[in-house]
Amino acid sequence: MVAGEFAAPWAAWLAKNTRTDWNILSWMDGDSFGDFAAAVVNADVVVAGNIRGDWPAVPRLRLYQVPFTGYEWLDGAKLPGTCVVCNCYEHEIAIAEYVLGVMLERQIGSRGDDIYFREHGWKDRKPGGGPAHGELYDKTIGIVGYGAIGREVAVRAAAFGMRVVGISRTAPKSKVPLEWFDAMSALPRLLRESDFVVMALPLSDDTRGMFDAACFAAMKPDALFINVGRGMTVDEEALYCALAERRIGGAAIDVWYQYPGRKDPLPAPSRFRFQDLDNVLMTPHNSARTQETQDRRWKSVAANLDRLARSEPLKNVCFSGTG
Repeated sequence: MVAGEFAAPWAAWLAKNTRTDWNILSWMDGDSFGDFAAAVVNADVVVAGNIRGDWPAVPRLRLYQVPFTGYEWLDGAKLPGTCVVCNCYEHEIAIAEYVLGVMLERQIGSRGDDIYFREHGWKDRKPGGGPAHGELYDKTIGIVGYGAIGREVAVRAAAFGMRVVGISRTAPKSKVPLEWFDAMSALPRLLRESDFVVMALPLSDDTRGMFDAACFAAMKPDALFINVGRGMTVDEEALYCALAERRIGGAAIDVWYQYPGRKDPLPAPSRFRFQDLDNVLMTPHNSARTQETQDRRWKSVAANLDRLARSEPLKNVCFSGTG
């Protein structure tokens, strides 16, 4: 069963690109939920995001394949013990390029130069003159959460001649190209040293609100904070105050605190007016939104279906059901 707005449009693609024999059904938001409920009871696999509704028992379910990364909304107690939950990555390349783009814009300021030059031409500026812009070379980038995203950011930052440091809850297989890597307890050191701080941690009970006012106080006053992990890992009020009071240099925020839902389809992204601040770059949770990311993700979904059919170990296993 391939269900919901993120997955259903790919049902035909999956039918053509799995190498094992599957009967693939699809259900789209807006269709009768009764049709979904009637079909899902016989499903071996659900490929979907969060399908809200009163699900029937799904005793045959062996795999709940999430076609993206986040799965914090899934409750293992509502899934049978035979069911494994897997997610997808493949977004790390796009997000790493987003991070580098944000940092380059911060240092070079091409948007502002373009606006000025269109309006004023050579006024007050000679070729090669005017205000100097910055460089990424020899700056320090601190990566909080050295997983798939962190590694791709590190490789690209190192190629620009940046000094790269990182911390995470688990040690990486390779520390190249990091100058140093440490446990999460080294966060204060990372914040003191970094010109750019990249938050790439997933949301969990341990990470919720962990980046607080004390963290922003420990940062350099001209440092740029970049959040591409989850909004709720960062204290909302502390971030807003640090920016509004210019205690840090600025922020690029791609992940937020309030998202569209059934009760409120057009909420503000935060209860604070980040949009009024001129030291913030705001993007609508789209740093990973490339066609290439989508293609890579669905290839990984198809590969996991084939692994299940062949009784091979699945990839990106998150947890198993307990119901």
